[in-house]
Amino acid sequence: MMQTILGANGQIASELAKALRQEYTADIRLVSRSPRKINDTDTLLPADLLDPVQTLRAVEGSQTVYLTVGLPMNSEMWAAQFPAMMRNTIDACKKHGAQLVFFDNTYMYPQDSRLLTEDSAFAPVGRKGRVRQQIAEMLLREMSVNDGQLRAVICRAPEFYGPGKTQSITNSFIFDRIHQHKKPKVLLRDDTLRTLIWTPDASRAMALIGNTPDAFGQTWHLPCDDQRLTYQQLMGLVSEIYGEKISYSVIPKIALRFGSLFSKKAREIQELLPRYEQDNLFDSSKFKTRFPNFSVVTLKEGIEQIHAEQRRRSEPG
Repeated sequence: MMQTILGANGQIASELAKALRQEYTADIRLVSRSPRKINDTDTLLPADLLDPVQTLRAVEGSQTVYLTVGLPMNSEMWAAQFPAMMRNTIDACKKHGAQLVFFDNTYMYPQDSRLLTEDSAFAPVGRKGRVRQQIAEMLLREMSVNDGQLRAVICRAPEFYGPGKTQSITNSFIFDRIHQHKKPKVLLRDDTLRTLIWTPDASRAMALIGNTPDAFGQTWHLPCDDQRLTYQQLMGLVSEIYGEKISYSVIPKIALRFGSLFSKKAREIQELLPRYEQDNLFDSSKFKTRFPNFSVVTLKEGIEQIHAEQRRRSEPG
């Protein structure tokens, strides 16, 4: 039966399409406003998920639907679009009897140093966090209704790092800047522990959950390397792998606040700053216990892959 990815142009969706094709099915539909094939066998369907009729058409005939939509870092856009897309997707899945796998982030969680598990209470900081709480709770309410209309599961991931066009603060501020021969930057502090997830691991794990019947009806933290490093330690590891001492700068809060007076991007990042002021501890032991044979890429292995990819991109021809 067909498996459909809604919001199919991002890095998570691209890796998900690869994982589904390799392990589970060749019958994959990719949906976005301008979808592009990842596998030769993919079916493309252009659709606007803000339109309920187009969303119905996108979901029709699907056994499993993965909602992986990403939006630019824009609070107004998030508030206007994410709830509508979630509502349309839920309604379409209920109409066509498709099960739903939602790829979620951690913005609705407390932005402090406590250990985050699937049972952590929501306590968002800022508008984007409140939007993520709203759409997560919208789906959780549907999941709690025991009428058989919707089988769904939430897959939640912390900050990404990864290959290709992975979009994250760590990629943008560290690995992309290294590749551009610029000095890497770290937000606020370099001595707090970070939990990062390798984007292909997040996608492979989501494909596995989406094809495990007893995983539905729950929230799952996607698997991360148990080795949490500070950015200081991470940059030491980066220097070791890249074979050269790579210096970096720490951007203080006052500089970010000043920058927000002139830059919309800097304003949008303000509500994310608390997670960089203290340890970010994301627990994925539930997944690892249920799927003990899933192999997680270590931070060292991931950075080695990023470095190798950057070297290939730099080669002439």
